[in-house]
Order: sequence, then structure tokens, then C-alpha cells
Amino acid sequence: MNKKKKKLTLSRKRSITGFLFILPWLIGFLWFYARSLILSIEFSLSNLTVNPGGGYTLDFVGLDNFLYAFRAHATYKQVLTTSIGNMLIDVPLITFFSLFMALLLNKKFRGRTLVRAIFFLPVILNSEAITAAMNLIRTMMSGGISSASAEMAEAAAGTGVGLTYYIEMFSNLGLPDSIITYIAGAVDRISDIINASGVQIIIFIAALQSIPESMYEVAKIEGSTAYETFWKVTFPLVMPHIVTNVVYTVVDSFTQSEVVELAYDTAFTEMNYGLSSVFSLVSTVVTCLILVIVCRFIQKRTFYYN
Repeated sequence: MNKKKKKLTLSRKRSITGFLFILPWLIGFLWFYARSLILSIEFSLSNLTVNPGGGYTLDFVGLDNFLYAFRAHATYKQVLTTSIGNMLIDVPLITFFSLFMALLLNKKFRGRTLVRAIFFLPVILNSEAITAAMNLIRTMMSGGISSASAEMAEAAAGTGVGLTYYIEMFSNLGLPDSIITYIAGAVDRISDIINASGVQIIIFIAALQSIPESMYEVAKIEGSTAYETFWKVTFPLVMPHIVTNVVYTVVDSFTQSEVVELAYDTAFTEMNYGLSSVFSLVSTVVTCLILVIVCRFIQKRTFYYN
């Protein structure tokens, strides 16, 4: 008798589909990143010397590079803590700014495609070639612009209203210093927040468009206000995408941080590959710990709609 073939359950089919979806990434990770990670660990425990004829020689030194990074290096601890602090400020602001803009850009109005393209434009302009071209243009035009900028700054200073004025005003209202410092840091980096929100806005727009219209129709029939509809329908259904955007933003924040620049300069300017590997490994571990903590906190409050 022929044995009957077991039919795959729906959950099993979804698991296989998910595995096939990430398979190209998994192959790339094992082939490229995992090997580089192992070499970085090896370099961090050694002193690397480049041979004149090619290749390199490793002298095992144990944890000496780690001890030097945290005990003797002049700037590493400061750069690392500053990068973490900036990330803690930027990630919530970028996430909620992206969600807010996605809600606006998801509405139907004339020129919606153009406005969406404008918000995604910084992602394209941040490419290395375009950044170099923009810097060249800025240098060539600095003569005329610098004088105008100085006049504008002088005029603004004469009004007596600036960031310091608002900080003093909020302080007089009795707001805690920690909140005032957070708001001041957010205002100071508003341009960076907008530039870093392009990909997140697109992800949130896709999430909003995937919400069934029937959910909003039911909420409308039940007499829900726009405020109640957002918190009871929209926000819970985009929570899985908030996790995605937080992961992307944390990783992107560290890749653009001063820690990466310090590791690069240490390796290719000072030719200290062992110490550079320590900087990279510690930053990677810190990033992973932050992602684990944040994702576990958010996922406990995440609703997955099937």
C-alpha cells in the first residue's frame, strides 16, 4: 500500500516560505559577514603587522587591545557614550516622525507622489558620490553664501529669540531638566532626523496601506473618533513595522556614528588593525544588546494581524 503523503499545515508552509525568503540573506551572511566577524575577533586579540611582500603576521596579545581601548585610549569611551546617547535621542524621534509623516502622506491629495519623493530624496543624496559633488558645489559657492549666512545669523541674534530663550522658558515652567535636555537635543538635530527618516516613512506607508479598510469601516460604524481609531486600529496594526523601523534606525545610527569613523581612522590612518577591530567588535556587541532590549520591550506590546 502506498503511504499517504502528509499535507503541510498552514503554519508549516508559512515557515518554509519565510525561510526561503531569508535564504539569500543567510547565504550572504555566512559567506561574507561571518567570516569577517571571525577575522575581527582574531585581529582584536593580536597585533597585526603587514608584511612588505604581502600578507600579514599576527602576534597574540590576549586582551591587551581591549584593556588599552577602555583604560588608556584618549577618546574611545567618550565617543562610544556620545554615540549611544545620540542614538537614544534619535531613534524614538525618527520613528514617531516617520509614522506621523506616513499618516499624512498616505492621505489622498494632489502632488502626493512628488511630496513622497521629496522625503525620500535625502536617502539618495546621502550616497557617497552625490555627497562629494554637493560638498564641492558648497565649497565653490562658499564666498557668496557665507556672507549671506553671517548676515542672517546676525539678524536672528538681534531678535533675542533662540534655542536658549525657549530652554529658559521651559525651565521657568518647571519642566525637569532631563526633558528639557531631550527636547533641546531633538531640536538641535531636526535636520538629521528628517534626513534619516526616508526609508522608515516608506515602510510605514506600506504598513498603513496593508490595513484592511473593513477595520476602519467597523470603527466608523461603532462611532469611534479619529483619535480612538488611531489608537485602537492604526497603531496596533503598524506595531510590527515599528519593530522593523527601530531595528533599521538603531543599526543605521551606529553605522553613521563617530565610532565607525574612529575605527576606520585607527585602521587605515594609524595602521592599528587590532585596536580598530576592538572598536568595531564592542560597537557591534553594544548595538546587538540595545536591539535585544528594545525589541523584547516592543514585541511584548505588539499585535500581529493575520
